Amino acid sequence: MEIDSEIRIQDEKDPLKSFRNAFLIPKDEKGNDVVYLTGNSLGLQPKEAKTYLLEELEDWAKYGVEGHVHARRPWVEYHSFFSESLARIMGAKQEEVVAMNGLTTNLHLSMVSFFRPKGKRTKLLCEGKAFPSDLYALRSQLRFHGLDDSNLVLLHPREGEHSLRTEDILAKIHELGDTLALSMLGAVNFYTGQFFEIQKITQAIKAVGAFAGWDLAHAAGNLPLQLHNWDVDCAAWCSYKYLNSGPGSVSGIFIHEKHHGLKDIPRFEGWWGHDSESRFKMPDHFQPMPTAEAWQLSNAPVLSMAAHRASLDLFDKTSMQELRSKSLKLTAYLEEILNEIGKKYQTDWTILTPSEPEQRGCQLSLLLPKKGRALFDYLQSNGVTADWREPDVIRMAPVPMYNSLGDLNRLKKIIIEFYETH
Repeated sequence: MEIDSEIRIQDEKDPLKSFRNAFLIPKDEKGNDVVYLTGNSLGLQPKEAKTYLLEELEDWAKYGVEGHVHARRPWVEYHSFFSESLARIMGAKQEEVVAMNGLTTNLHLSMVSFFRPKGKRTKLLCEGKAFPSDLYALRSQLRFHGLDDSNLVLLHPREGEHSLRTEDILAKIHELGDTLALSMLGAVNFYTGQFFEIQKITQAIKAVGAFAGWDLAHAAGNLPLQLHNWDVDCAAWCSYKYLNSGPGSVSGIFIHEKHHGLKDIPRFEGWWGHDSESRFKMPDHFQPMPTAEAWQLSNAPVLSMAAHRASLDLFDKTSMQELRSKSLKLTAYLEEILNEIGKKYQTDWTILTPSEPEQRGCQLSLLLPKKGRALFDYLQSNGVTADWREPDVIRMAPVPMYNSLGDLNRLKKIIIEFYETH
């Protein structure tokens, strides 16, 4: 499908255009690149991921157990190879971040330390339409402490609205006051794509004496963050969405430096969180690392993390500010396309995602009560990979590292074809 010449020229001027060539893009039945708009669910594979993984397999074959010290990237310190890159992406100090475990595991480990219900301070705060795994984790933490669901406070938009207003979030925090123990919001809501004002909300949480935690699953690698400066207590993210590190790949955790080095902080502990100097002397009492590494339980899953390293190498070649600049352009064009088609064909759709650029990342969520499934199936059969959420939402995320205006121009023409023929 021919891309409009004006759009093609703009793509040629894109300073980040070379990154697209660093990824393997799935093909449609005709052998053309698909329009891949589901980086908010699973990012594309960096071409170097295979090389990195094979290198670890080769070192395993060559060295066996000695690969822990003699591999080209020694396994005993493998987790440390991610800290500089992750700190830059998260707006953190290197000692505040560590790659480890899976996302929900890290959310639980965070809540072990920062959900400390006592007296009347027993409330957990989260958005109502949070990703289900977050709600499962929060409710199970409440049960673990002998509390019931009445202590889970869920934020919902005003009637007739799809997004939460910051003023309403702040008002609820103020209302909860000294009953609030921990807030664990998703920084970017998975369903609507709304990006919450982390700094303002965190400040309000601190003002009532509670801890501020964030699930960054849809924010990491999507938006510029400043976790340290915003005084966030803890955060966790996955690496398989915008961080392009493969299905189920390793998560990461942020623990603000103010909480480091504390022996009496509630924490589940394992040997990889123990002081590295004495770890292999096998002491029977835990001596925490003086960094976020103290929250580690086990040694690094090297084979999984190899793909993560390949992706972070690409992030090291640019900045979140540069990626954000392109993201704003792509998402604005996608919104323009949807509004234009919606008006021309009198579609029944509504964009759930806030129209203000500062309140969203890459993703736009489209609510289609009537023709939603039919449109989604048409897109899929015509070389567009999008994401369907029951019962009637299509999520699309133009990712600046590998998507282009040309991709969205192709999308536009395919949607027009659908409405011309249906």
